[in-house]
Amino acid sequence: MKFGYFCNTTNWKHKPYEQLLTETREITTYCDQNNWDSIWYTEHHFNHEGMEACTNPLMMGVDAAARTKQIRIGQACNVITFHNPIRLAEDIALLDHLSNGRVEVGIGRGVYGREAINMNKEADLKDQAKNFRLFEETLTIMKKAWTEKFFSHHGEFYTYPSPNFIWQHDMSPPSEEFLDTKTNEVKKISVLPKPKQTPHPPIWQVVDGARSIEWAAQNGVNTIMWIPTVKALRKRFEIYQEAKSKAENRDVPLGEGISLVRDMFVAETMKEAEKLAGEHIINYMKWVCHWRGLGNHMDPDEELPETKNKLDLLDYDFLHKRNLLFGTPEYVVNKINELKSELNLQNLQVWSNFPGIDHKACMRSIKLFNDEVMPKINFEKDILEKAS
Repeated sequence: MKFGYFCNTTNWKHKPYEQLLTETREITTYCDQNNWDSIWYTEHHFNHEGMEACTNPLMMGVDAAARTKQIRIGQACNVITFHNPIRLAEDIALLDHLSNGRVEVGIGRGVYGREAINMNKEADLKDQAKNFRLFEETLTIMKKAWTEKFFSHHGEFYTYPSPNFIWQHDMSPPSEEFLDTKTNEVKKISVLPKPKQTPHPPIWQVVDGARSIEWAAQNGVNTIMWIPTVKALRKRFEIYQEAKSKAENRDVPLGEGISLVRDMFVAETMKEAEKLAGEHIINYMKWVCHWRGLGNHMDPDEELPETKNKLDLLDYDFLHKRNLLFGTPEYVVNKINELKSELNLQNLQVWSNFPGIDHKACMRSIKLFNDEVMPKINFEKDILEKAS
């Protein structure tokens, strides 16, 4: 199994931002030095509350690239509907070179209306169909920019190159590759640099609903899932497997192309895990579930008792049995082995720096996971590799 750290930088206690960056760098360098496979930074805007405090995962990735040697650097995600596609393609390609080909590209459509309407009015989440068309067109342009020497695009939201632009320069010989040589009108443009990885870095879409899962599989995009229970995830994994098998005309194994994010806190005892981190993960889930409700936490066909408020059931006991990797190393190992046996899970992202958590406690959890969980999960794999 490949292990990644989901570095959803948070600042509930409103620390000086320099301190927040220092703490994030400690997590990053620790994971790199201890052979984690990847680290993933997030993108959120206008979050004065402090639940999510990182606005630019690519800039965080540049900082990580300069401080690390082997860990792969991802975004979970770039909200591509907020960005100019050419500029985003350039920035990702440049990071791929700065990191010597260690980039994993995370993409998404956005989940917070406050962000979407202010970052790009065309991305307004009130019109989901339009938002999806913008997402699809943006990714199409990014792929063209990475893989074609010269390209053009004429779509609903973007047209490249801009029409009727005349280009004449003594040091730029006219060529039918990009010009109408009779009129000197630019017909195609070239985006530089191309990524170091060819044809481009791996692409991962943050997904939730069946439509997004199917679309990702049909378009050769890996997926990142987060909250659901094992039983609910099984259906999502099967949707992706079926669509990917059909698209690629092969029998795709369950779990291929999927990464799962799990909230993780490892401690010496079960009670200590709850004491140190329980309140903080509940607060974060209250933030998330304000929009989503509790549906993503439920098993298929499960019916919850009616309550006055939709989040009245959201407490530690409700969450823990469903999707939390909170507890002793032995408990967490067993829960991950369940994910492996039920879902053939191949990629797991975990995080412990929840809003309000003490940084020392966070690092202690990460180190316990590193020292007492990861080796036991990969023990059989190591034995097989040595035998071969």
